Amino acid sequence: MVVLAIDDDTEVLESYRAALSDAGVKFESSTDPKRGLELVRELAPELVLLEWQMPQMPGVEALRQIHNQDRRTSVAVVYDQETVETVVEAIREGAAKCIAKPVSPEKLRSLVEEVKELANQRTRSATLEKELLQLFNLEGIIGRCPRMLELFDLIRRVGPHFRTALIVGETGTGKELVAHALHKISPRRDRRFAVFNCAAVVETLFESELFGHRKGAFTGAHEDRVGLIESAHGGTVFLDEVGELSQAVQSKLLRVLQNQEIQRVGSTQPQRVDILLIAATSRDLDREVKRGHFRADLFFRLNMIELPVPALRERIEDIPLLYRYFLEKYNQHYGKSIQGISRRAQDMLISYPWPGNVRELENTMGRACMLARGTFLDVGDFSAISERIAGDASNLPCSLEEAERAAVVRALDAYPNKSQVARVLGVSRPRLYRLLEKHGLKARAEKENHQSVSEG
Repeated sequence: MVVLAIDDDTEVLESYRAALSDAGVKFESSTDPKRGLELVRELAPELVLLEWQMPQMPGVEALRQIHNQDRRTSVAVVYDQETVETVVEAIREGAAKCIAKPVSPEKLRSLVEEVKELANQRTRSATLEKELLQLFNLEGIIGRCPRMLELFDLIRRVGPHFRTALIVGETGTGKELVAHALHKISPRRDRRFAVFNCAAVVETLFESELFGHRKGAFTGAHEDRVGLIESAHGGTVFLDEVGELSQAVQSKLLRVLQNQEIQRVGSTQPQRVDILLIAATSRDLDREVKRGHFRADLFFRLNMIELPVPALRERIEDIPLLYRYFLEKYNQHYGKSIQGISRRAQDMLISYPWPGNVRELENTMGRACMLARGTFLDVGDFSAISERIAGDASNLPCSLEEAERAAVVRALDAYPNKSQVARVLGVSRPRLYRLLEKHGLKARAEKENHQSVSEG
């Protein structure tokens, strides 16, 4: 454990050093607050003893800069004269302790032991978080809310047996991950997994890309070409955004499913193929069938097994698990050592509606990790999200206070009792009661709880 003291009085620093000489810590000090801040960046101390009244820099400014670098650091503010204003200001800015001079060796050693225990708790918490990520991870899909656990169970039951499956969900929810999971659990896990994005191919090339063509079948067909379905013989084909297929291609795809054969463009000879077919769509195919835009017989073939993937706003309790997963992923990708996300940034991430779903969250975390300068992500590292929140004041909270209140309201609306609400928000029950009191939501919480009891 590293203890750093910043004080312009060398005698005070020496007294700290003597008191902690046998405390099992590494002690560093500086009489210059600017150099002290450099040491915070270099050493990442667990505890900083900060003199509040230094002529070179106001204590409040030093405290802010320390927390901007690493919000895990416990800062004990040391002051000469005890005034309510000093204590209130320091606590408001995030100080862990406010200690009046002179600081006795006993008090100093006691403080160090408290911070050691806090550091041990954080280590245990980090270990538990990694275990949670492993426990609630199915082939790269992260989730622990009831709907995701139901999806995991369905994937496990369907994977060994399916011939066709339809994955439905909004753009960015992770439909391709679900398709990969189905393939990896299937008996064909060691064979090819071929992906075809129906929304990314020009309509005139659909047939050639999927089924292949013979030499001379059309202008530019200079040689025979194997289509994607034929190339995946014995494996799995994943058709993303299948609702974009033309009626003509839908008809040929139906033949593949019914007869397990394809016919290359320009050929009169059908060829046998043996594939598993997984389709995905962000459209309401049932409605498309009623409109005449999608073949009913093909829809019923694909829809033998339907796997719905919930939107991220419908699984807000998974957001902390997801951002921890992406934090670890992009730490490795960018060679960073970012340790976590500040509480106020977490509140903002939970309250944001995520129209782009998990894909948007991943891109947001990737950008924040790539550009971050410190070892802790804060609101400023998520400027794109905070700007969107501020830019839509009619629907979204535009301040951190409102973001916090919005998160509590959403949790109250989604869950019937306070224990679940506290668990989703990641706070203790006493902390939840303080939030309810702070935002004037006690009456609402009692009403929700009464309704859930009555319905039960």
